[in-house]
Amino acid sequence: MKNEKLNEKLLIETAALAGEIMLISGAEINRVEMTIQHILNLADGKQGENIVLSTGIYISLDDPEGDTITIVRRVAERSTNLNRIYMVNNVSRELCTGKLSVSEAYSQLSDIKKTELYRPFTKYLGYVGTCCFFSLLFAGSLWDCFAAALVGIGLAAVMALSKRIRFNDFCTETIAAFFIGLAVLCLKDFIMPNIRRDTVIVSAIMPLVPGVVFTTAIRDTLNGDYSAGAARMLEAITTALAVAAGVGASMGLFQFFMGGEYRW
Repeated sequence: MKNEKLNEKLLIETAALAGEIMLISGAEINRVEMTIQHILNLADGKQGENIVLSTGIYISLDDPEGDTITIVRRVAERSTNLNRIYMVNNVSRELCTGKLSVSEAYSQLSDIKKTELYRPFTKYLGYVGTCCFFSLLFAGSLWDCFAAALVGIGLAAVMALSKRIRFNDFCTETIAAFFIGLAVLCLKDFIMPNIRRDTVIVSAIMPLVPGVVFTTAIRDTLNGDYSAGAARMLEAITTALAVAAGVGASMGLFQFFMGGEYRW
């Protein structure tokens, strides 16, 4: 009886860990709930239920002849990592088909939680590449592309510094957008007068645009998860406001120092 309880406890811990990884990695709520439920269904004669919100997971495993096991996980961290979602789905399928034991699945999920798809240097290089190539996509010149790459290098430095200081997401995005606007305006007026301000600024803020979060919010809403959809929609709007506020503040500050009659 003791071993059975330990197995049930491990099963619900495995389900919670799988759901936590997927929720942190940006999976839609319906996918997280289905994955958890498939794992809970492995408990014969037990009724498993789960509720997933954008900030937490609630799971219970009801035993008609014994105690109910309940677990709650608070999920405050959020990012986008489709590779983790893919790996968790694979582990879940292999567990449900009997290719993995519960202990093996839990061990693999623990390893997945620790893995990172890209090293920090690669991520920061992605900022530079995104800024650079979006300028070409927006019909910018080679000078615009070069200016966007320079701003992207500065953006990577700002993001790295913000992560070290542990700013929250809103502050990080506002500061990064402020730097982008100020850097582009300074490049235009003092170093590279032939670049297009609007093209370079729009290209440089693309790494900050919450496109994936907005898409996930729509999918959650269409799946009927209105609370999660509304929460993620609010997150996307907050990010967009942070970016707009940062760029707007940099333009206002630049105009103040350049004189009230500065023409854009």
